[in-house]
Amino acid sequence: MFFRMIAGAFRRQWKKMLMIALTVALGASIATAMLNVMLGVGDKINEELKAYGSNITVVPSSEAVLSELYEVEDGENKEEYLSEETLNEFLTIFWANNIADFAPVLDTSVTVDDTEVRLVGTWFGHHLEFVKKGTTYQRDTGIVNLRSWWDVTDGVWLDEARLDGDRYAMAGRQLAEELDLKVGDKLIVKGEKGSEELELVGIFESGDEEENCIFTTLSVAQRLSGAQGKYKKAEVSAITSPDDELAEKAAKNPELLSGDEYDLWYCTAYVSSICFQLQEAIPEASARAVRQIADSEGKILEKTELLMALITVMSLIGATLGISNLVTSSVMERAAELALMKAVGAKNGQITRLVMAEIILTSIAGAAAGYFMGYAFAQVIGQTVFSSAIEMSGMVAFLVTVLVIAVTLVGSIPAIRMILRLRPSEVLHGGH
Repeated sequence: MFFRMIAGAFRRQWKKMLMIALTVALGASIATAMLNVMLGVGDKINEELKAYGSNITVVPSSEAVLSELYEVEDGENKEEYLSEETLNEFLTIFWANNIADFAPVLDTSVTVDDTEVRLVGTWFGHHLEFVKKGTTYQRDTGIVNLRSWWDVTDGVWLDEARLDGDRYAMAGRQLAEELDLKVGDKLIVKGEKGSEELELVGIFESGDEEENCIFTTLSVAQRLSGAQGKYKKAEVSAITSPDDELAEKAAKNPELLSGDEYDLWYCTAYVSSICFQLQEAIPEASARAVRQIADSEGKILEKTELLMALITVMSLIGATLGISNLVTSSVMERAAELALMKAVGAKNGQITRLVMAEIILTSIAGAAAGYFMGYAFAQVIGQTVFSSAIEMSGMVAFLVTVLVIAVTLVGSIPAIRMILRLRPSEVLHGGH
């Protein structure tokens, strides 16, 4: 009998039920899309921000080199180096998979046509491969991705894998104009420990002081400076989690953390924990976050997540109000039917369960449709904003189900109150 009455209600009020289902579907679709984007937006934003360069710098741990980070000039800084072999350790730390790209940097002063020029040696699309404790590690990395904003206006990127040998270079636009350099020119570059003939394969615009530099392979810079097997610093681009109170506490002094706090911090991809692990792997190095990038990642992520949360809340509030109006209207239209049920002995609880069963079944149908609509909406956002798909989380389906039930119950409160206040004598007398 109970289900026959529900079926009869659906037949008589199918338009009203359809409107309730559409209202729920709209709220569920927006909630589904926003929650999936919120859960996936962290990595997407981090990937987008990688285009703005490294967020970690690794340098020798001496005080002289640390002062260089704060733009304190010290001639002794030039004598401090790290062994090129330490670059292997970047791939052995706990969060190695979160290190998107890295490249060593060795700069030195050289002369080209009697003009003093800064020459920077680094990796360009370098293939790193080594074996440690029976495990083979390999990664293609280099400055190509770390300088994604460079505009190579003439020629091409220096490609270590494609070019035969390492006697090639790229020049900044300003330097090329000053020295009248063109792609294909052979440059005689004189350094402290000898000279090299380098072929110019590309001219780039960077919009900063690097336009006055020559970039070449690390091995060339090592030979010119006499620092074979060495580098001065490494630039690291890592995908990190935004800092919170725990990360800030650990950044000051990890020893202040409790055992549980330390484990949580160490196993979370905070920029401070990645720096700490790099220093563990390379004791002679000091890893420091580039705060302008690291802080921007956290702030942008927090604001984006807040925006998504507000949109979700507003959509659910709108769905609640819509359900409230539609269910109340439905109860008002069925006042005579419900009053008659009371008159023949039905209790308030029985009538309430009947009405709520109808609404919940309708809401479930709307939520199911809304979830798939939200999936499509999330993909539109992912492709439009991030040019990639948004992964759907199973947790979102559970959250949306809970939220839909909550919205349905809250939206039905006015109708339930109306049912409880319904007096059969007044309704039936008025209807008669």
